[in-house]
Amino acid sequence: MAKEQRSSKWTFLFYKESCPTDYLEVFEELHIPFILSPWHDKDINRQTGELKKAHKHGAFFFDSLKSYKQVSELIKDKLNGPAHVEVVQSPKGLFDYFTHAENKDKTQYDVNDIEVGCGLNLEKVVVEMNSDEFMHEVVDIIEQNDFTEFEELVWYARANHTPLLGLIIERTYFFAKYLDSRRCNPQRNQTKKGSQTDDSKHSTTSTN
Repeated sequence: MAKEQRSSKWTFLFYKESCPTDYLEVFEELHIPFILSPWHDKDINRQTGELKKAHKHGAFFFDSLKSYKQVSELIKDKLNGPAHVEVVQSPKGLFDYFTHAENKDKTQYDVNDIEVGCGLNLEKVVVEMNSDEFMHEVVDIIEQNDFTEFEELVWYARANHTPLLGLIIERTYFFAKYLDSRRCNPQRNQTKKGSQTDDSKHSTTSTN
């Protein structure tokens, strides 16, 4: 039943000893956005204590749903990789597994050795994978800059953090409502008015 599953995001692996030496060119010729882990060449088999065969984990990001069979045959034919593929259940979990970031007992790999291609925007993927964390970051940006207009937030994101712009656009309703709430909050307006009055008094005192 699982093999009939369809998804636009599939993960796979392939081995260094059997894949084409120009594997990156092979991926580029497929015209499918992809992301690949660093070479996992220091992993230890816990049962035997032996070094595992060097391999890469990867994921395809298709623009339409694909079946298990379609992706499996692609990996076998183009990369001489194992037939088994899996649907990406958690993009963030997959990304962490690429470097073993969440498992300090395993060999740690450098995030800078992650490879992407065919138009995949790694920064955008990271934002999407950590959307909850970045939601908090956007709220902090709004508060720190005292934004009350959606336009202000958009222009800030364009100038300072382009990947966040995509998240803001996707969550337009939430952030627009949040900004409306800040603008219309009587307690906030009263506090701000009081602060402005204090500043004005201080300015007058300094002048005298």
